Amino acid sequence: MHPDKVCRENVRCLTDLPNIGKASAADLVLLGILHPQQLIGRDPFQMYRELCVLTHQRHDPCVIDVFIAITRFMAGEPAQEWWKYTEERQEILRQSKAD
Repeated sequence: MHPDKVCRENVRCLTDLPNIGKASAADLVLLGILHPQQLIGRDPFQMYRELCVLTHQRHDPCVIDVFIAITRFMAGEPAQEWWKYTEERQEILRQSKAD
């Protein structure tokens, strides 16, 4: 769902989350996430790694941005478009490679 249309009080299923459609919801189910509340406290980078392992393929790194958006939303932050997190994700990955 587009972030502008999300009302936190009405989030009941995965597709009620900002930036989540049927395909992304299916990815979350693969990760064992069936309800939005199960995103609280999850690490979006770890979720991405698990998804890649489970599907035996490397997914587009933008999936991490979506995971950041939804985990932060469920932690209480405002709903944001997934691409708002692209630069942050790129910087985190750059720093982790430098370590």
